[in-house]
Amino acid sequence: MQNQSQHHALIQSLPKAELHVHIEGTFEPELMFEIAQRNHVDIPYASVDDLKKAYDFHNLQSFLDIYYAGANVLLHEQDFYDLTYAYFEKCKADNVVHTEIFFDPQTHTDRGVAFATVINGIERACQDAKKNLGISSYLIMCFLRHLSEEAAFETLAQAKPYKDKIIAVGLDSSEVGHPPSKFERVFKEAKTQGYLIVAHAGEEGPPEYIWEALDLLQVNRIDHGVRCEEDEQLMARLIAEKMPLTVCPLSNLKLCVVDDMQQHNIKRLLDQGVNVTVNSDDPAYFGGYMNDNFYAISDALDLSSQDIRQLASNSFQASFLPEAEKAQWMEKVVKS
Repeated sequence: MQNQSQHHALIQSLPKAELHVHIEGTFEPELMFEIAQRNHVDIPYASVDDLKKAYDFHNLQSFLDIYYAGANVLLHEQDFYDLTYAYFEKCKADNVVHTEIFFDPQTHTDRGVAFATVINGIERACQDAKKNLGISSYLIMCFLRHLSEEAAFETLAQAKPYKDKIIAVGLDSSEVGHPPSKFERVFKEAKTQGYLIVAHAGEEGPPEYIWEALDLLQVNRIDHGVRCEEDEQLMARLIAEKMPLTVCPLSNLKLCVVDDMQQHNIKRLLDQGVNVTVNSDDPAYFGGYMNDNFYAISDALDLSSQDIRQLASNSFQASFLPEAEKAQWMEKVVKS
């Protein structure tokens, strides 16, 4: 127990970067209820407690159903600002000093909310978080993979006036049945326009999706990727290329990717030299922000203090920060 408390204290003290978080997935029930009332949007819940009960789901699709329903209350720039700044306050509490935030414009533009409304609210919160909380951030625009290639191209075109606010494009939503190859041409165009590339692959989908993300989308990072362990050749490639995986332990548990945290493979991957990182994914829905994810794997997998430091260091190494800033933060991890 003493060792556990020491490790928890270490986790709290270490600076960390978060590389896999969906801003729409940080929507806490209290804030969702507040914004719904403010915007006079009807939601099928009489109270915050009723809404919290609805967060009980058991697979990716049932999660996505409530995720998209909750997003319906976001209508105005201030709504996106409030959502994003609330996440930054969670970052501050967990000593997350840099974050690279996913946002899903199609979730909102398909409801008639302007692209500008979404990104301006999020970006303004990012600027205020830098000024008030000392947290740096980048934005990653994701395409919803259950929608068409044509819709993704339309979103890429809508993003053009805001290119300076977006560092990368990604691919998320329902994985099975929507392989990365479906969007190969979109990502080729995005890369031509100067965006960095990430993609969800190998969470519920097979290792073949990771291969496609690497070979067809030419990603800079793999989001999730935990099923890589099923393919020895893929493992060897990830290690050789130092390809980062943005792993989300509590998400994996909640969505039954693993049945028990003691079965999670993040420590095995770490021990074999894969550049794994710890992230919260959709923390309002999955029961924990950054430190909660660290605590869960530290306790279940008996991580050493060196393991914990390595994971924190990996988060900066895998980030899109300039090399000099990466080095500064990694040095602080060593000294913390």
